[in-house]
Amino acid sequence: NMKLGGLGPDYETIKEKVKKLKLQKEYSRQINEYNMKNITVVQRLPAKPQVSSVSRQKALEYAKKIPRPKTFITRPSEQEVQEALPQAGTSLPQIPNLESLWNRHEREKELVAAFKSLHIF
Repeated sequence: NMKLGGLGPDYETIKEKVKKLKLQKEYSRQINEYNMKNITVVQRLPAKPQVSSVSRQKALEYAKKIPRPKTFITRPSEQEVQEALPQAGTSLPQIPNLESLWNRHEREKELVAAFKSLHIF
């Protein structure tokens, strides 16, 4: 009695698989309920042994006594600072006005265009 493949789905095997899945789900639900009812307080791992505060105090005292490395920060001397700052009696250099800067820019653009036309760049 061997049934060969045919057209369409095989409803008998599908029903068997569905029945098997339902039984598995029911079993897992029952186990879950049983476990939830019978949960005992899980013994926790023993706490880590606490380090005595005496040894910590000794470590802190030792850390205070260690000489710190010297950092090399160069600070400008007072004379250099005074030279960098303008004096009250001297005036600041004149800033060229925008129009003269614009004219210079235009001239330099023309020079660059001339060099490009001669393929010097």
